[in-house]
Amino acid sequence: MVTSRKKYNRIKIALLEKEKTNIWLAEKLGVSTTAVSKWCTNRNQPTVETLFKIAEVLEVDVSELLVRK
Repeated sequence: MVTSRKKYNRIKIALLEKEKTNIWLAEKLGVSTTAVSKWCTNRNQPTVETLFKIAEVLEVDVSELLVRK
């Protein structure tokens, strides 16, 4: 059974809401644009520590970057 990934995740949505790019976030965090792209397409997930850094850089509460089920 093949599962499809959601096109956007909470990090991508926060970037769109803040009118920021993957490149901007990568530069702010000191990571590759590939890493950010993988986070935004659900091919990989940031560490908890990085998730808190992302929230800080985007000026959002970390809970906004988590999907609640």
